[in-house]
Amino acid sequence: MSHILVTGGAGFIGANFVLDWLAQPRADGIVNVDKLTYAGNLKTLASLENDKRHVFSRTDICDRAALDRLLAEYRPSAVVHFAAESHVDRSIHGPGEFVQTNIVGTFTLLESVRAYWAALKREVQAGFRFLHISTDEVFGSLGADDPRFSETTAYAPNSPYSASKAASDHLVRAYHHTYGLPVLTTNCCCA
Repeated sequence: MSHILVTGGAGFIGANFVLDWLAQPRADGIVNVDKLTYAGNLKTLASLENDKRHVFSRTDICDRAALDRLLAEYRPSAVVHFAAESHVDRSIHGPGEFVQTNIVGTFTLLESVRAYWAALKREVQAGFRFLHISTDEVFGSLGADDPRFSETTAYAPNSPYSASKAASDHLVRAYHHTYGLPVLTTNCCCA
């Protein structure tokens, strides 16, 4: 069975992605990597308990050896990276966790994925993707009369959370330009 690897797949957005993906009868399997911090909830995925297409691994994205093992075992065709510390108020009171997960964790994941991708056959490399899920908060704040953010909006993070996500965005971009890793970044908005 072919797989994709999803990080943060027990979090609110990641779990809904996993459920939606696996609702498709012919979907690739998912290797769901989540540390299960305050934001992860396996109960959200209870309906997948007997679904052989869903493999859950309680893994920290800062654990390079564990990531390497999962990539080697399941050979995913894509990585969808949701894993992040994501609450602005929590980032104000404890920014270190945000730097560790959002920056160091993304770096560790990128290093693991880059090594995995580099060893793939050229035709498999061509179809591989690394999808990085970010936030519109990297662009700052909007006033009532300000135009919407776009792909050309300058980065202007205003909290440790948004600054750590901006840093991860830049790392992902750099891995594409430096190493050729095929990446996509989305800057989602919850409004």
